[in-house]
Amino acid sequence: MNIDYTVTALMFPAIPLIMGVYSNRFHTLSSLIRKIHDEYVFEKHTPPEWKDQLINLEKRIGVLKLSILFAAFGFLFNMLTVFGLYLQELFIARIIFGSCCLSMMISIIFFIIEIQISTKALRLHLSDMDIQFKE
Repeated sequence: MNIDYTVTALMFPAIPLIMGVYSNRFHTLSSLIRKIHDEYVFEKHTPPEWKDQLINLEKRIGVLKLSILFAAFGFLFNMLTVFGLYLQELFIARIIFGSCCLSMMISIIFFIIEIQISTKALRLHLSDMDIQFKE
C-alpha cells in the first residue's frame, strides 16, 4: 500500500467525530452519576437495584475511559504519521498509521462493549417497573 498525506487525511474527520460521540456519552454518564448521588445523599432514596446500578456504572466508566484513551492514541498516531511523512520516513509512517487504525478499532470495540453494558443498565431500570406492573 502506498501511503501519503491523502490516506492520513481520511482519518481526520473520523477521529474528532468519534471523540465527540464519546464525550457526549461521558457527559451523559457523569450527569446520571451526579443525579443518583444527589438522590442518595440528599433525599436518602435508595432504589432496590442500587448495588447492581453501581456495579454497572463502574463498568461503564472503565470501558468508556478505555474507548476515549484508544481514540486519543489513534489521533496521536495519525499526527505522528503525518510527521513521519513530512520527514520522508515512509516505512515508519506506515507502521504508525497501522497503529492508528488498530487503536481506532480497539476504541470502537470498547465502545460496543459500553453500549452493551448501558443496555443492561436500562434493563435494570425496567426491572423494578416490571415487578410493579405484575403486582
